[in-house]
Amino acid sequence: MDNHTSIKYFNILAFSSKTEKQPLLSITFMMIYLIGVLANTSLILVSFLDTHLQTPMYFFLRNLSFVDIIFTTITLPKLINILWMGINTISLIQCFIQVFFFVFIASTDDILLSCMAYDRYIAICYPLHYHILMNWKKAVSLLGGTWVMGCANGLITALFVSNLSFCDSRMIQNFYCDIKALSKIACTPNGLQIFIYLETLSLGLGPFLVSLTSYIKIIGVVLQIQSPEGKRKAFSTCTSHLTVLTIFYGSILLQYTMPPLEKVHFFDQIFTVLYTALTPMLNPIIYSLRNKEVKSAIMRIIR
Repeated sequence: MDNHTSIKYFNILAFSSKTEKQPLLSITFMMIYLIGVLANTSLILVSFLDTHLQTPMYFFLRNLSFVDIIFTTITLPKLINILWMGINTISLIQCFIQVFFFVFIASTDDILLSCMAYDRYIAICYPLHYHILMNWKKAVSLLGGTWVMGCANGLITALFVSNLSFCDSRMIQNFYCDIKALSKIACTPNGLQIFIYLETLSLGLGPFLVSLTSYIKIIGVVLQIQSPEGKRKAFSTCTSHLTVLTIFYGSILLQYTMPPLEKVHFFDQIFTVLYTALTPMLNPIIYSLRNKEVKSAIMRIIR
């Protein structure tokens, strides 16, 4: 920590170059946050309470909802406070803690989505062998490995960032302590940039390719369905899943592969909003609330 003796805090520039209150924007993000938390919490409760949803698929979905709640809680409450109060400072320690939890949960989310795509691939392409290929032991092992890899990646990233020197500016051009924004104000940014590119390729592009391959194979099976109605429903489900995956992975890949230039920080913030706020809110709707099994479970619980 000797390199940071001259800096005690950072200033987070949330959609503005000035420290100013933006109550309308604050309310907008508060609504996004509350809707996301409510939808994900509802899915967790419904899948726990209904015995028909005690399958590996809904086991993954419960964990995705839990991850999404944490994911939005890491960034949005602080952003809401900044926009409402106009106080945009964050201490050095708080910033590094946010980096750890953000990378931890984002990595877990990345890998978990690819595990869910693989689960759907087995369920649709090998339905008769699903309970053998994706049993509870394998599901728990996949999930445990996902959380361990995410935690390890978050710890490595936080340790890497905490050893950097910041000498040019305290201004973070994003609405949270983003490692790309930190690289712009670091004295030696090249090492961090190489680290970011490696992270993006391994934990961004890798899981996305697994998910994309799974859904391409699923679509190949769907094309063989004889019933037009069955084909339409299957395509509807696949396209909605692929849309959310493309928004999530695409915004991450675009943000962290673009060079850290001053003129592109506006696009960085747009991409960040897409994968930190909108996709966690859309996930329970796309993956579950459009699902007939979940709707039936909700009706049984209400009755």
